[in-house]
Amino acid sequence: MIAIVDYGVGNLFSLESSFRFIGEDVTVTSDPDVIRRADRVILPGVGAFEDAARKLRQSGLDRVVIEQANSGKPLLGICLGMQMLFEKSYEYGEHEGLGLIKGTIQPIRDVIPADYKVPHIGWNALFFGKEKSPLFRYLNEGDYVYFVHSFYGADCADSVIATTEYGATLTAAVASKNVYGTQFHPEKSGEVGLSILRAFCEM
Repeated sequence: MIAIVDYGVGNLFSLESSFRFIGEDVTVTSDPDVIRRADRVILPGVGAFEDAARKLRQSGLDRVVIEQANSGKPLLGICLGMQMLFEKSYEYGEHEGLGLIKGTIQPIRDVIPADYKVPHIGWNALFFGKEKSPLFRYLNEGDYVYFVHSFYGADCADSVIATTEYGATLTAAVASKNVYGTQFHPEKSGEVGLSILRAFCEM
């Protein structure tokens, strides 16, 4: 069973529907015991880092997510959920993350050309580098996925498993042992995104 962590941030319907479409048993939950019983955990997120991190901590689910990640259970953070896996975010201030991925979250405005729009919204290609992660076992380099973001993972070279190009090379996905994160939205990325979710469910 897959547990999608519900801490009051975002509409989780499309993510839940994607897992059901590929035949997976999935539940959206804020119950720590359900999350602990799950085989895999999804940490979603949309909106502002500070607000999401505060809600996650107020719910006490930050400790549950860290506990489950440290147990070796596969964990996937999506979009803002990926960003919260990092040590810190510099989104309108300085905010503590979960510390499951080494690095920081920085504004893309600082690294992309002035004529590129922020947020970065749209379909962009994935590049895997020398070695393809098991998360992308069903993908080809150059496959397109859907992004919506104004900040990106930085100082995290050892964890990067995919990049994309948007006037600069930006982190598209990260991994550290059993912890994975995608800056893009697999649930909004058509068959390519479903293939990523299938691969995650096989871990």
